Amino acid sequence: MTREPVIRLRRVYDPPDPAADGVRVLVDRLWPRGLAKAAAGVDEWPKAVTPSSELRKWFHAGGSAREFRERYEAELAEPEAVAELDRLRGLIGGGPVTLLTAVKDPASSHAAVLAELLSD
Repeated sequence: MTREPVIRLRRVYDPPDPAADGVRVLVDRLWPRGLAKAAAGVDEWPKAVTPSSELRKWFHAGGSAREFRERYEAELAEPEAVAELDRLRGLIGGGPVTLLTAVKDPASSHAAVLAELLSD
């Protein structure tokens, strides 16, 4: 019997949950403002799977969520990102992985898109 991968989405500002988080992976390109690295409890920070600065700026200037997703998925198809996605899938096979982001609603963010791709 194979186990279903456990991928959680959480805000990086929320305190770590050692009992449930597993490997904590920051999926933002920039370090979150006002957060000490020691307090964040981040185990991995794979920048190759984070939205590019250009994409992030485009979206915050009024880009649509649908087009953001398309552009982000195209970035994740680049060789460096594909290699990092494969590595993250290996981590997921070993237990829970928590994708961390500074956005207020992780379920409606790039982290949710990333979680879907990692689940495939």
